[in-house]
Amino acid sequence: MSAVTSESLKSELEMFDIPCQDDSVLDKMVEQCICNRIQADEIVLEWVAFSTTKDGLKLTQETLEQFEHEVLNKKSKSKQGHRRDETHNRTRDIHSLQELIKAEEEEENLLDAYSTPAKGSQKRALTTPEHPHSKRSVALLASPGLLLSPASFSPSATPSQKYSQRGAKGEVVVTFGAVQGTRWVGRRTPGAGVQLELLEGPEESLRCSYKFMFQRLRDIRNVLTEKIEELGDSLRSHFNIEEFSPVSLPAQDSITVLGQVCCDSNGKLNAQSVLLEAGPEQGGQQVPLDLSELKEYSLFPGQVVVMEGMNTTGRKLMASKLYEGVPLPFYTSEVKMETDEDPMNVLVACGPYTPSDSLTFDPLLDLINVIVRDRPDVCLLLGPFVDSKHEQIEKAQVTETFETIFSRCIESIVDGTKSVGCRLVFVPSLRDIHHHFIYPQPSFTLPNLSKDQAQRVTLVPDPCTLLIDGVTFGLTSTDILFHMGAEEISCGTGSDRFSRILKHMLTQRSYYPLYPPVEEVNMDYEKFQSFGQMAVTPDVLIVPSELRYFVKDVIGCVCVNPGRLTKGQVGGTYGRLLIQRSTSSEDQKRVSPCVAAQVVKI
Repeated sequence: MSAVTSESLKSELEMFDIPCQDDSVLDKMVEQCICNRIQADEIVLEWVAFSTTKDGLKLTQETLEQFEHEVLNKKSKSKQGHRRDETHNRTRDIHSLQELIKAEEEEENLLDAYSTPAKGSQKRALTTPEHPHSKRSVALLASPGLLLSPASFSPSATPSQKYSQRGAKGEVVVTFGAVQGTRWVGRRTPGAGVQLELLEGPEESLRCSYKFMFQRLRDIRNVLTEKIEELGDSLRSHFNIEEFSPVSLPAQDSITVLGQVCCDSNGKLNAQSVLLEAGPEQGGQQVPLDLSELKEYSLFPGQVVVMEGMNTTGRKLMASKLYEGVPLPFYTSEVKMETDEDPMNVLVACGPYTPSDSLTFDPLLDLINVIVRDRPDVCLLLGPFVDSKHEQIEKAQVTETFETIFSRCIESIVDGTKSVGCRLVFVPSLRDIHHHFIYPQPSFTLPNLSKDQAQRVTLVPDPCTLLIDGVTFGLTSTDILFHMGAEEISCGTGSDRFSRILKHMLTQRSYYPLYPPVEEVNMDYEKFQSFGQMAVTPDVLIVPSELRYFVKDVIGCVCVNPGRLTKGQVGGTYGRLLIQRSTSSEDQKRVSPCVAAQVVKI
């Protein structure tokens, strides 16, 4: 599927004489195309049909939301049945490929039985997981770049034509902030003296795998209850609330209640289906919410909120006031911090690192060239590295194990950036087919790294909070923007959905505040309680997504969506940051970084 852009949508709209000069409307339509997996011409045709039946609606943010609710959501439900059929066919394709390989082996073995030893010795050896060391694969090991040649682990060695012919290489598409003497290169000795560690410390972080798939409903309830109570206590102290009333207790006066937002069915949340579920201390009941008196709100399933309103019958709460959440404080060092003369250069990239139509790692090799050119101090590289959604991976059309492909990928990055000496941070993804399919996700294990290589490499879990030279970075490779964007409802809060979602993450103090999670996220709630929460409000929050790249300042936190390194068959984007560390308090313990950021096309 080709990438949908604002320009392509604008040209399609002009074909039907539909004027649209508002970039926010075009961005909204791009987001709808990505979320519903449809092309620009398809959504324009759907809009024309929809607006015609509504007496020629004008194209605005409000009418697009109505269009999404009445047309696009219904179409996405009908597609789910087709996906089940595709899954069945995909399984059948894997079996047919395995049968083909088995038949080929039997045929060659039969030919060997009738051939002389001289002829048999001339037969070309297959590169298989059991016999990987052919002459060609041994030759490939000589170069970090050639390690990623598709001929070594894929039947098809055809590079992606669309990726090689892409335009606008190196174009800066987003710019944010400024640092004195901005130069997008690292220090004179990149990586030297950079202090990089997990904020939680190695003992308290998720460093090793754990057993999952046997959690009890009672344990999940306890985790959710503790979250309601913890956030409720912070809201009560911040807004000086005396006490919370039970949500279902009839009262003739205005009451203040605490609870978690949920939906009254398995469908998508809307203004008529919102329930408030209280914790055990407030009775543990559910009550429907009437939001008609609220001038503005932004809600999603799993959100812990405090509301004021009337509940005269005990059966419905007429909400009149919604209290905003309170973010955590920023990190404060225990020792005095000194300012830096040179800003720190950080590069951020998120997989997949191959085009969708080929297993060539050309985008990754181009990224390595960027690292060698710009010489950043730290590289934050987020998965997927071996993408489970890649067509050749789905159909098992590879001749080496997924672990071997991953190891070659990491070795190429480490060896290719050896001359730079930068620190490398690897973050796993739920789409990494060789890794644990659970959230929170433990860090990778790389037992084959040499001692010199391991000194530059830091393996972290997803999610995590990193402390780099006194500046805190929040990292998650899970597409929380995409997941929450499909569930959040709002009224009167403006059109910037990204800022609303990011603010929810910071005020709910969680890297994944959505409950229940989407189907593709397998949540272990006991581990999530320990390793999925924010310990502080990070200075920089990295949230890669399928949605449009951006850099935003949200309540003092610089939030970056660097995009993905590849978008389908073409190149994507990566991010880079320049951080000038300074101190803003008399005791010089609070680091107040000055951040400049860019998103660049690969």
